[in-house]
Amino acid sequence: MPNRLAHETSPYLLQHADNPVDWWPWSPEAFEEARKRNVPVLLSVGYSSCHWCHVMAHESFEDRETADYLNAHFVSVKVDREERPDVDAVYMEAVQAATGHGGWPMTVFLTPDAEPFYFGTYFPPAPRHGMPSFRQVLQGVHAAWTDRREEVTEVAGKIVRDLAGREISYGDTKVPGEQELAQALLGLTREYDPQRGGFGGAPKFPPSMVIEFLLRHHARTGAEGALQMAQDTCERMARGGIYDQLGGGFARYSVDRDWVVPHFEKMLYDNALLCRVYAHLWRSTGSELARRVALETADFMVRELRTEQGGFASALDADSDDGTGRHVEGAFYVWTPEQLREVLGDADAELAARYFGVTEEGTFEHGSSVLQLPQREEVFDAERIESVKARLFEARSRRPAPGRDDKVVAAWNGLAIAALAETGAYFDRPDLVEAARAAADLLVRLHLDEHARLARTSKDGRAGAHAGVLEDYADVAEGFLALASVTGEGVWLDFAGLLLDHVLERFADPDSGALYDTAADAETLIRRPQDPTDNATPSGWSAAAGALLSYAAHTGSEPHRTAAEKALGVVRALGPRVPRFTGWGLAVAEALLDGPREVAVVGPSPADESTRLLHRTALLATAPGAVVAVGVPDGDEFPLLADRPLVGGEPAAYVCRNFTCDAPATAPDRLRAALTR
Repeated sequence: MPNRLAHETSPYLLQHADNPVDWWPWSPEAFEEARKRNVPVLLSVGYSSCHWCHVMAHESFEDRETADYLNAHFVSVKVDREERPDVDAVYMEAVQAATGHGGWPMTVFLTPDAEPFYFGTYFPPAPRHGMPSFRQVLQGVHAAWTDRREEVTEVAGKIVRDLAGREISYGDTKVPGEQELAQALLGLTREYDPQRGGFGGAPKFPPSMVIEFLLRHHARTGAEGALQMAQDTCERMARGGIYDQLGGGFARYSVDRDWVVPHFEKMLYDNALLCRVYAHLWRSTGSELARRVALETADFMVRELRTEQGGFASALDADSDDGTGRHVEGAFYVWTPEQLREVLGDADAELAARYFGVTEEGTFEHGSSVLQLPQREEVFDAERIESVKARLFEARSRRPAPGRDDKVVAAWNGLAIAALAETGAYFDRPDLVEAARAAADLLVRLHLDEHARLARTSKDGRAGAHAGVLEDYADVAEGFLALASVTGEGVWLDFAGLLLDHVLERFADPDSGALYDTAADAETLIRRPQDPTDNATPSGWSAAAGALLSYAAHTGSEPHRTAAEKALGVVRALGPRVPRFTGWGLAVAEALLDGPREVAVVGPSPADESTRLLHRTALLATAPGAVVAVGVPDGDEFPLLADRPLVGGEPAAYVCRNFTCDAPATAPDRLRAALTR
C-alpha cells in the first residue's frame, strides 16, 4: 500500500511512495506526530538522480524488517533536497560541522522540535569499512532516546546554539576592487592543474562560474593567463569522458583528475552554466570547439530535458538497465570494442576505437570504455567520423534510457533560459531562443502568482507547494534579463524587476545588505540559511548581486545598484581567500568594475538589417556584464531607449557607463571598438 508520499510532485519522493517505510513529507504534521508518539524523527534527504540514495533505498528502505523497526520507533520524513534547498542547507551545515564532511543521502535524527542530535550520510545494511549498519544506528539512536533523553536534548540544544552562532560575519560593505580580483586570480593560478585543466584533484567538478570570471577578467584587463586557464580547461573537459561525445551535454563531475570517468548523472544546472560558458568562450576566441560544444549542449537540453509544458527537467539518472535487468551506473553511455563492431563493422569499429579511446581493457568497469577524444597526432576523415557518431548515437538510443527527474526547478530553468537565449542569438539559432522564451512563459504562467511570488518547482503542469528561495528569484531574473537583451522584448525586464523587488523586500537585511536564502516570511527552521559561496550553482547571494546590477544598468535604479554593491562586500572578503568557491561573485565584481556598460541600439525596427547588425555586435561584445536594449527611438520597451534618436536617419548604438556616454556609433566596427576599449 502506498505511504503518504503518493500525492507528492517530487519524482524523488514518488520513488519512495511504495516503500514499506511509513514516510511523511516535511510538514508540521510529521513533527506533531513525533511529539504525540514521543519518538525521534528520522530525516532522510536525497534527490532522484543520486546513485547512493538509490542504493540505500534498495538495501534499507525497501527492506520489510528495517521498515518495521523504523515505523515502530521513529517518524520518518523524506525530503527532496532540490525541492527544499532550505531544509537541506540547514541540516547539511549541521552534518558538516559535526562530521567534517557531508553528502547525500543525508541521514539526520531530530527531536520532535526539529533539533538535530545524530548525523550521517549513507549507512550500509551490514557493518563494513568501519561503518555501522543502518540497523545498528537505528537501535543505538532508539536506545539513547529511551534511556538518555536528557543527554540527547542537551546535545540537540547545543548544536542549534552553535549553528546560530555561525551567522556570517559580514565585515565591511566595500566592493571588491582591482587588488582583490588580482589576488583571486593569483589564488586560482596556484590551484590550477596545468597538465589536465581544472582546479584541484579528484573528484573534479566543471568550474563553470570560475571560467566565467576568467573570461571577464581577461576581457577587462587583457590578462593572457586568465584566458589560457579558461581555454585549456574547456578543451580538456570537452575532450574528456565527462562530456557526452555522442549526444552532447556534461555529466556531474569526473571521478579522476583527467576528466575520463564521470559520475554519469546529467544535471540541468551544469549543462545550462556550461553551455553559456562555451558560448562566451567562442565569443572571446572564435574557437570552433567552443562553438560545437555550446550548440551540442544546447541541443541536448532541448532534446532530452525539455518537458511537455516547455520547461526543463532537473536531471537524468546516472544508472540505467544494462540490458540484463540490473541497474548499473553508466550503462547507457559506455562501449566495449565488441559493441562497436556490432554496430559499425570491423573497419569503422577500429577507427571509432582509435578516435574515442576505446580499449580492450577498458577505461571504466568490466572492460567497457567511456568515449573521449584523446590527444592524437592522427588526422581523421571528418565525414567518416560523423557517420560513425550518427550510427553509434542511433544504436545507443535503443538502449534502456536513464530515468529523468521531471520536476521543473525555477532557478535552474532561469539558468537554462539565459544560456539558450544567448547561444541562439550568437549562432543564429532562433529555435533555441524560442525554447528559452517558452521556458520563460512557463515560469510566468505556472510558477508566478499574482503577487509575483515564485513557486520553487512544478511537475506535469502543476506548481509545487514550496516557496521559491533566493536563488530562484535571482536566477530567473538573470534568465529574463538575458532574454530581454536578446529579443528586445521589454516585458522580460519588467518581470525581472518584479522578482528583484522581492529580493530587496524579503531576502535582504535592511541594515547590512546581507542576503538570506529564504524570505523573511518563509517557514521558520532552526536557523535562517545564508550561504554566499558558489558551489554547483551560483549562490543565491551572488546571483542576486548580478541580477540587481544588470537591472540597475538597464533602469538607472539606485536602490538596485546599492543593493548589488552591498551584496558584493562578501566577495571582497571571500574572493582572495577561496576564489574557487566565489566564481560567480567574482564575475559580477568584474562587471561592476567595468561599469557595467549600457548599450542602446535604435533603428526603424529590430528586423531592419542595419539595426540587426548593430544589435548582434552589441550582444557579441565581451565587456563584462554589458546590458543591451534594442528598439525604436524613444521606444517604451526599455528605459535605455529614451532620448536616443536615429543619427542622420540611420540606426545607431549608444554606449554609456558610469554616467558618461560615447558618441553614437552607426557602424558595427565603431561599436565593437567602443565596447572593447
